[in-house]
Amino acid sequence: MQHIPSRFASKVVLVTGGVSGIGGAVSERLLAEGATVVAVDVAPQTIDRFVAEHPDAGDRLDTRLLDVTDAAAVTATVDDVVRVHGRLDVLVANAGVGAAGAVADVDDDTWRFVMGVDLDGVFHVARAALPHLVASGGSIVSTASISGMGGDSAMAAYNAAKGAVINLTRSMAVDYGHQGVRVNAVAPGPVATPLLRPILDGNAEVRDAYAERIPLGRVGDPDEIAAAILFLASDDASYVSGVTLPVDGGLTSWTAQPALY
Repeated sequence: MQHIPSRFASKVVLVTGGVSGIGGAVSERLLAEGATVVAVDVAPQTIDRFVAEHPDAGDRLDTRLLDVTDAAAVTATVDDVVRVHGRLDVLVANAGVGAAGAVADVDDDTWRFVMGVDLDGVFHVARAALPHLVASGGSIVSTASISGMGGDSAMAAYNAAKGAVINLTRSMAVDYGHQGVRVNAVAPGPVATPLLRPILDGNAEVRDAYAERIPLGRVGDPDEIAAAILFLASDDASYVSGVTLPVDGGLTSWTAQPALY
C-alpha cells in the first residue's frame, strides 16, 4: 500500500470493528491517507484476512483482538495503544451488532447483548480514549444508524441502542468541546455489509423494496459511509461537533406517504 500523506498523516486512529464492513472500509481509507490505524475486532480470522489483504501497510497497521463490552480490556488496550504509538488522535467507535424482535419477543440476553456492544461499547472506548484525545485535541466519530432516528419493525433493541448512541454523542460534544475534542456520529441507512449483502443477494423482494424506498434507488456501499466518517474525523470538519450525519441515500428525507398528484 502506497503511503499518501494526507489529512491523517502522523495521526493515530483507533477503529473498533475495524476489519470488515464499514469499519474495514474506514481502516482502508485511513491507511491510504497516511494514518497509523489500530483496528480492533472480536474475530481472529477476519483480522488475519484484513492483515493479509494489506501487506504494504507495515507498522502503520496495528490489529488487536478486543471485546468492547469488556471495560477493563478496553481501558488496557487504549492505554497500550498510546504507550506503543505515543498518542491517540481519533476514535472511530464503529463496533456493532443487530438483533430482530419487538419488545415482547426480545429476551434479556438478547437485549443485554445488543446494548452491551452497540451502546456500552461506545461508552467504554470513549471513556478510555477521552483523556488522550483531550491531550491531542482529537475527535470521536461513532457509527449510529438511521434506526436510532426512528423506529423500525421488530428492531426494538437496535433502535434503542442506536438512539442512545446519538444522544451520547451530543452529551460528549457538550462536555468535551471546551477541551478541544469534537464528537460526532454518522447514521448509515441500508449498507451492503457482509451482514446485509447475503440478504440482498438472496431476496429480490427485499432488494426491490429498498430500491423503491430509497430516493437514490440503491443501498449504500461501506466505502461511502467511510468517506463521511473520515470527513467528520478530519480537520475539514473543524467546526462540526455534536452532529449526527445521515448517510442514507435520502431515505430519512421523506415521509413515505404515497404520491397524491
